[in-house]
Amino acid sequence: MARLQILELPEGAGDERPPFVLVVDQYEPQRYILGPDQPEPVDQFAGIAERIGARAVLVFEETIDIPANDASAYLPHEPGNEINLKLGDQDVRAAHDKATNGEQTQR
Repeated sequence: MARLQILELPEGAGDERPPFVLVVDQYEPQRYILGPDQPEPVDQFAGIAERIGARAVLVFEETIDIPANDASAYLPHEPGNEINLKLGDQDVRAAHDKATNGEQTQR
């Protein structure tokens, strides 16, 4: 299944909003011919950049990794990839477990 990614570009002097490129990867091409009078396949991505305000749309069959979109650095490097949540200096999971165990004990 195709993935959609945003590649942010450096802002120029006259940019009203940050410029970007839409990157579609893992795309599986499909041919659409509307009729006998149109022998050329339809370009599914024609006009998309203009409609969404992108500078361009880049389409690849391969997987393209954009380092700025890599969220793996935010995952803990512990086995199981657990995220530890804290509210102030209290561990949220411990508070939840304590409340849940307290409810089970009271039943």
